[in-house]
Amino acid sequence: MEVKATARTVLIASRKARLVTRLIVGKDVSEAMDILNNLNKKAAYLTKKVLVSATANAENNFKLDKNNLYVKEAFVNDGPILKRHRFGSRSHIDRHDKKTSHIVVVLSEKNK
Repeated sequence: MEVKATARTVLIASRKARLVTRLIVGKDVSEAMDILNNLNKKAAYLTKKVLVSATANAENNFKLDKNNLYVKEAFVNDGPILKRHRFGSRSHIDRHDKKTSHIVVVLSEKNK
């Protein structure tokens, strides 16, 4: 049984968030939480929120045991880009892109 949680249009570049999600793939939920708690990155905080949500979905909606869950997949897709403008040098207007991403965490049960 696979359980999934998603955070959509999170204001962080997908390149930065992928560095964090690659650390937790294949780990137990408790071990992944420990890794995310000890990282000093914005992406770790956002990924932890998605992991907690996926764990809650597994426990409440599918009646799965938290101790038997592991992170089967964790990936980040590009979201929409917010295009903003800022003043550049010599009063020139530069475009400033604010990149967003979609963070997805998939949990599964361990085989006994």
